[in-house]
Amino acid sequence: MKHLILLLLLATGSLHAAGLAGKRPNIIFILTDDQGYGDVSANGNPVLKTPNLDRLHGEGVRFTDFHVSPTCAPTRSALLTGRHEFKNGVTHTILERERMTLDAVTLPQVLKTAGYTTGMFGKWHLGDEDEYQPERRGFDEVFIHGGGGIGQHYPGSCGDAPGNTYFSPLIKHNGKFEKTEGYCTDVFFAQATKWIESVKGGKPFYLHLATNAPHGPLQVRPEDEARYQGKGPAKFFGMIANIDDNLGRLLAKLTEWGLEKDTLVVFMNDNGGTGGVGVFNAGMRGQKGTAFLGGTRASSFWRWPGTLQPADVTKLAAHIDFLPTLAELAGAKLDEKVAKQSEGRSLVPLLENPAAPWPTRTLFTHLGRWDKGKPPETGKYTQCSVRTPDYHLVSTTTKDAQPSWMLFDTRTDYGEKQDIAAQHAEIVAEMSAAYEKWWASVVPLMVNENVPLAPANPFWTLHKKQFGAAP
Repeated sequence: MKHLILLLLLATGSLHAAGLAGKRPNIIFILTDDQGYGDVSANGNPVLKTPNLDRLHGEGVRFTDFHVSPTCAPTRSALLTGRHEFKNGVTHTILERERMTLDAVTLPQVLKTAGYTTGMFGKWHLGDEDEYQPERRGFDEVFIHGGGGIGQHYPGSCGDAPGNTYFSPLIKHNGKFEKTEGYCTDVFFAQATKWIESVKGGKPFYLHLATNAPHGPLQVRPEDEARYQGKGPAKFFGMIANIDDNLGRLLAKLTEWGLEKDTLVVFMNDNGGTGGVGVFNAGMRGQKGTAFLGGTRASSFWRWPGTLQPADVTKLAAHIDFLPTLAELAGAKLDEKVAKQSEGRSLVPLLENPAAPWPTRTLFTHLGRWDKGKPPETGKYTQCSVRTPDYHLVSTTTKDAQPSWMLFDTRTDYGEKQDIAAQHAEIVAEMSAAYEKWWASVVPLMVNENVPLAPANPFWTLHKKQFGAAP
């Protein structure tokens, strides 16, 4: 009888990962920029080779129906707050509408209540003014570029240090610019690895490592581009190959330091595919900037050797689930404000047992990006969607202030090729009513819509203060 019980427990995974809540692992979160779901060889890409991402995939829990936002800053705000980006005031990636409301409590702030030390490396993109910077939002160690990408600059406050490129960029390190040497992805991983070495053995740590690669401009090391010359988008794939190499070195360090079994490594991409969709898009419709599944589906690999049993999780999950999941793993108790703020679900039951009960849910996607100065209603039905486990309701354009709803059965048509809206008017009515209710709930929280553009870029201002003049 004892042997039978043991076999049953092993079959469900409940023995292998029992009691995950409060286990307080070190946490390494890696988030890439503009790498799509299809830009991983383990997800089926026939050209690109990503052996270290494949290792995370093969040795971890894979969420196969995991969704983020159609663009980058929105996804980042949802990951860090556990709620939809519009409720954080993030309705764009520029023009002050990328700034995460100061009223939000962030994931690192939550983790610090459980005794974690926290580090942010790479791309922040949730406000470049001082009060919005990561050192004011819960991060102890900060090593970042500005704006939405290295070298980018837009009207208002969103922008990087002047003259930056992907090679040897100036990086803001704990409030002061430092000149780095080497390719940006190599620099971010090296600095993050150095930080881990400095804090390991003390408090548990949370490392937030967000690369700006493979986002354009496609500046790549020549030797990485050469790997894919004549095989597809060589620059784009070369940038991803470089990320994969760095991941391999980081995993090797964890093993060397004896941290592998005490560390949860999570990998995601921040929005739908871009440069690689012409090669492989996993059969999906749409890409970055669209509300189709190809615009929001992301890789979500969770590796914790000795604790998590490798498995696929097919349940519908999303970026808003990230904060409550890590909080539960860390043993962080959510106070009343954070509990009210977070609308996601902890994924811990699914990490423990991929077949665990998972009540039906409804998720909402919207690209945002209506013209600055115009009311949100002008973009209400443009690139938006409602998702349940069975159906996806999508509107790409507005005509006469009405949505152009299309309906897809995701159980049989994940590629969204057959619009069945006309055959299921009752489902369209139910899901569109849910959308109307959701929209009414988020508009009052769009706090950045009428904010005037800042007269200067804070990174340029700091640069002038530190160095005396722009380069």
